[in-house]
Amino acid sequence: MTVSAPREAFQSAAPALAPRPEAAKPSSDYQMFLKMLTTQMKNQDPLNPIESSDYAVQLATFSGVEQQVRTNDLLTALTGQLGAASMGQYAAWVGMEARAAMSAAYDGTPLTLYPAPAQGAERTVLVAYDAQNREVMRQEIPVSADPVQWTGQTATGGQVLPGTYTFKLESYVAGEVKALDLVELFGRITEVRQEAGGPVLATAGGGLVAPAAVKALRPAATP
Repeated sequence: MTVSAPREAFQSAAPALAPRPEAAKPSSDYQMFLKMLTTQMKNQDPLNPIESSDYAVQLATFSGVEQQVRTNDLLTALTGQLGAASMGQYAAWVGMEARAAMSAAYDGTPLTLYPAPAQGAERTVLVAYDAQNREVMRQEIPVSADPVQWTGQTATGGQVLPGTYTFKLESYVAGEVKALDLVELFGRITEVRQEAGGPVLATAGGGLVAPAAVKALRPAATP
């Protein structure tokens, strides 16, 4: 005995989706299930056919697989929409300066750094690195959260070239480094991007910063 059911009966159980190229094709699991079911129907023993109740179970599974595929497509679409909406919240930040632990673009103008010594630190050393992660400056500074100006001077007293630089603070206790932390500074936000983990802010220094990592926001300085 052959049992068939109109495909529309299965489609009606799934929510309507806007047509998308990737949603128009079933998943590989769905295709494999359909192929196996068809093969089983073609090769059943005519003298001992599969019970109609068994077909009903398999058809119910068929419907469940299809509905799950469509549900996954719907969730993917909703995730994209929510991500775009979340990204739009930070569109007004573009062009402003955000303070966060990140790299900075040095163009000859002194950079203001905001060190944060580790608790209990006895001495702190500020270290600057270029875009190739090469150390270009090392200087001991007071154990304080007061801002520090960096004028581009190297460890040998020379001057660095314009480029991207990163700053770290070494906090020492009993002569040993207790903590090594990125130093915060202000950088201009150039765009907002949608990444897998959510919106991120791209800065003029080439870094990517999560909005939650921003400690302060201000209008960009006038040239």
